Amino acid sequence: MIESAIDPGMLVLSLWGVAMYFEKTVPPAYLILSVIVFAMTFPGTTQLQSSFRKLVGQTIINWIVIAALLLATGIVTRYIREFSQSAIVAWLWVAPLAQIVAHRLLRLSAPVLVALQGPPRRAIIVGMNNQGIALARRIRETPFSRIELAGFFDDRELHRLNAPSGFPLIDKLHALPQYAKENNIQQIYLSLPMASQPRILQVLDDLKDTTASIYFVPDMFVTDLIQGRSGAVCGMPVIAVCETPFRGTNGAAKRLSDIVLSSLILLLVSPVLLAVAIAIKLSSPGPVIFKQRRYGLDGKEILVYKFRSMTVTEDGKSTYTQVTRNDARVTRVGAFIRKTSLDELPQFINVLEGKMSIVGPRPHAIAVNEQYRKLISGYMIRHKVKPGITGWAQVNGYRGGDDLVHMRHRIEFDLDYLRNWTLRLDLYIIFRTIRVVFNDTKAF
Repeated sequence: MIESAIDPGMLVLSLWGVAMYFEKTVPPAYLILSVIVFAMTFPGTTQLQSSFRKLVGQTIINWIVIAALLLATGIVTRYIREFSQSAIVAWLWVAPLAQIVAHRLLRLSAPVLVALQGPPRRAIIVGMNNQGIALARRIRETPFSRIELAGFFDDRELHRLNAPSGFPLIDKLHALPQYAKENNIQQIYLSLPMASQPRILQVLDDLKDTTASIYFVPDMFVTDLIQGRSGAVCGMPVIAVCETPFRGTNGAAKRLSDIVLSSLILLLVSPVLLAVAIAIKLSSPGPVIFKQRRYGLDGKEILVYKFRSMTVTEDGKSTYTQVTRNDARVTRVGAFIRKTSLDELPQFINVLEGKMSIVGPRPHAIAVNEQYRKLISGYMIRHKVKPGITGWAQVNGYRGGDDLVHMRHRIEFDLDYLRNWTLRLDLYIIFRTIRVVFNDTKAF
């Protein structure tokens, strides 16, 4: 709770402090800005396990992205005139400094804060299987968890188990209730196969005479969950195994950020759009805008706009020939706009139409999709969200190329994006994209 409030709290407090220093009060414009900043940054990042170098680097990168977005919005809307120039400059360096200091103070005081909550809670895990061992390792590796793991209970003999070092096998299941009562066990994690329902019910019945909190760690969680979480359908409890992150407020925040950012970007690059269109028209025959069929949200077909960079206009539905280095089909202007990613700019219109997002898995030609969906497990899960102009795979070096190994890595990053999406991650990817475009050697 404290960590989630540090980043937004320090940004707001530093803004108020700067306002008090330069304005002698906190004017309404500063209060409105503080609400916007808090909404953009809450909840804050978790930095307790980070080194000081990583803390500083991550804080500065996040702040550059947020500050750039705020400044651009302020300039376009002219809201920036409500603030003192000296106050803005001061806040730009005071804010990240305040965040770094606050995180370090929390790191130093964390042991004391944990100690104030009382002694660690004693826990045991029932079932020395893959998910049970994974849970044990996670508990051991997580600082300040306040969980003291006593060991495992399992009916199998020790020689049949892949027992990790440091985690003792205490006894068989029949001895569990007595052990829990005699050793003040406060938490019990049931890591038993879902197929062994009678045994689970028996264990739960035996534990009714204890005061321990009981948690079920079903073996389904060993699988690759996408936005796994619990919920209810008409009052019946359900567990999401594969779900889009863009439901409810997350979906509204994603769509709003797409509309605001794409409108702003199109406004700023309109002279570039005009210049590229004229260059394409004058350099080679054919349309300026090239439309290609791709799969969009839920695998539905969409038309993606690009500046034409080649002499051919394959729509990619039945066949698609991947562009190679020194490809004769690429025009002279096309080589430049592909290298600088200027050919992708019309896709901001796709974003305004609601067919794409600024950040998301890059859409592949339909022929490519049909080829790789049969070869890569989980390939079509990437279509649970709108395709993006840029994505997590692209900023991690997987922009070009369509060989199987390369495509597997690209899909891994796409699914990782779905698992861990936040608005902050989107802003980070946009910032990284700008840097990648000017240093990319894989585009041709």
